[in-house]
Amino acid sequence: MDFQVLGPLGMLEKGKNVAPTAPKPRQVIALLIMRRNAVVQTSELIDELWEGGPPTSALTTLQTYIYKLRKILVRHGGEEVLHTRPGGYVLDIPNSSVDLYRAEKAAGEGKSTLRNGDPVRARESLAEALAIWRAPALVDVDRGALLSSYATRLEEFRSRTLEMRIEADLQLGHHRELVSELKSLILTHPLHEHLHASLMIALHRSGRRHEALEVFRVLRQNMVEDLGLEPGEELRQLHQALLADAPVGPPFEARQSIRTVSQDAAASGANGSRGVRGTAVDVVDRSAAPQAAEHEHLLASVPAQREATGVSSEGRVRDVAPVPPSTALPSRSAPDGHGTVGHGTVGHGTVGHGTVGGSTAPAPAELPADVGDFTGRAPVIEDIMLQFLPPKDGTVRHAATRVVVIAGMPGVGKSALAVHLAHRVRHLFPDGQLHVELHGSTDGPRDVREVLHGLLRSLGIPDTLIPANLEERSKLFRSTTAARRVLLVLDDTAALADVRPLLPGGPKCAVIITSRRRLHGLAGAQSVDLDVLDSTEGIDLLASLIGRERLDEEPQAADKLVELGGWLPLALRCIGGRVATMPGLPLTRVADQLARSNDILSELRLGDLDVRSGYDAAYDRLTRSEQAVFRLLSMLPADEFTASTVADLLGWEIPSVERILDRFVNSYLLKIVHYGNDELHYALPPLTWTYARGRLDSTLKQDACQGPSHSG
Repeated sequence: MDFQVLGPLGMLEKGKNVAPTAPKPRQVIALLIMRRNAVVQTSELIDELWEGGPPTSALTTLQTYIYKLRKILVRHGGEEVLHTRPGGYVLDIPNSSVDLYRAEKAAGEGKSTLRNGDPVRARESLAEALAIWRAPALVDVDRGALLSSYATRLEEFRSRTLEMRIEADLQLGHHRELVSELKSLILTHPLHEHLHASLMIALHRSGRRHEALEVFRVLRQNMVEDLGLEPGEELRQLHQALLADAPVGPPFEARQSIRTVSQDAAASGANGSRGVRGTAVDVVDRSAAPQAAEHEHLLASVPAQREATGVSSEGRVRDVAPVPPSTALPSRSAPDGHGTVGHGTVGHGTVGHGTVGGSTAPAPAELPADVGDFTGRAPVIEDIMLQFLPPKDGTVRHAATRVVVIAGMPGVGKSALAVHLAHRVRHLFPDGQLHVELHGSTDGPRDVREVLHGLLRSLGIPDTLIPANLEERSKLFRSTTAARRVLLVLDDTAALADVRPLLPGGPKCAVIITSRRRLHGLAGAQSVDLDVLDSTEGIDLLASLIGRERLDEEPQAADKLVELGGWLPLALRCIGGRVATMPGLPLTRVADQLARSNDILSELRLGDLDVRSGYDAAYDRLTRSEQAVFRLLSMLPADEFTASTVADLLGWEIPSVERILDRFVNSYLLKIVHYGNDELHYALPPLTWTYARGRLDSTLKQDACQGPSHSG
């Protein structure tokens, strides 16, 4: 059996993944694999599984997990490999059966051959090591403190392996091939001096010296703004060499380093004469001058992160003009704790987990709190989750940003479902979870340009580098997210025009959109028409609010309350919230009061929860003609009617009626129930019919009060 931790957790038997699917057994086997052939203490496993404090049954539960894992291993492996030891357990498996061991072995060989001056073999071994990675380490495993530390170490290992492979590529003269990869990497590692130095070398050798100098300028600006520091001595020397258009030479060879010297000294060393003063590059042979080499610094030793421990070595920092994002590399990005690293592409390596330049800079986590008593929607959630969870075989399912659009009538629970889903999958998006209220259903929708400004700031882009133009901001947002795993929730969207500029730029990102309208035309998006709850889900929601015992005592009244609430989650929360404050009140009496009410929508209001306001917003977005038709629909049977029935009522042509009914359907004010007799059959949801009838009565009363006009 093969074991995989460099990506989704895998226990492969003849190509089939037999790893357990339950979260906690996956944690157990993941920790055992990471500590294979060594005892994992029972206390460590319990702490990993229950960080907030173990339950009283923790030991028994853990033993159950071990028992189930043993059954899987014996059934597919044929022998006992999971053993009980005093105080813990040990997974006794060959190192060669674990993908991590194979990656470490290949990386070690690459490191050794690179030091021995064989970049060709080194690159092959390092590329082999990187190819073993399929995704971020343990990407689909819930992680406690121990597994999180292992995952961080593995990402650091991957990052170091990539740096060595880049070093080998530069020695082999693959500078042109490296440019695009290095540009992507510095987006996710904006203060990493080594990567910037490598990009400067690659650009310079490709005849793009002006771009190499711009890379240094952008890095220096970021370091001055974020750390109050200048770039390191080695990088400044490289910069001076590029300014002088001096031959830089191979920067990473073990026997050479770059050193800036005066032009007259270089000339003196060459022929004993003095020349014009300037700047040149001296290539030092370390084998011939070991004492001098002792004081030299290889360019390869440029630190990945400089500690913010002092002021600039050059004294006062000059003001730096901002770089127009349309002409320069984006100079800053969000925390790169999970910036991806791979062969020739941006993958999943890190420079400093959760840090930027040595200072803490956590990834944005802007999701609202999850709904504690979220109820129902199991089939919908299962279907959507398939879009987010990586395939068990480790293949890449998506080549573009994943988009899910949740649309439905007012109060149906779109926002609650979106936030709940976002919390379910947030561990898959460690580079940030962003949330934006677009207020598309209100009179004051958010300006998309300002929304982009906020998103870019959340991702670490300073104000000075955010362009004013909407199109340029959108481009910068796509560039910033291209190599990251970011989840974006866009709540209450009015139209596709508001969505398109806000879509991230990479296949590892995902977007959850909610809307009160159907958003047609978003290619590749998964559309979810969210309907009201079924009766069982409605009862479950009420039970979570007022207690199951009260519902069991009066089951018929409970069913009636769900029906009176139109099976609408918002309405049921209003009902349940009211009943919960009156523990002695019979449910039958509550149901009778609601049934006799002349204005049930006024009863369905509790604090900030208000069913009517959602309908008001939808009604106000209709034209005056559409509002009139909507009111008159309440004169028809609520459960079923056709376009020809409406045409007879209004005295209109059927095509004109169908266009308006289609608008109502797209706004979720009307639903199509079936197709028969060559016609679509429509229905008004119960509370929608009640709202339309209330609007009609109000209009008739207003007309009656005004009375006929008389001229005298």
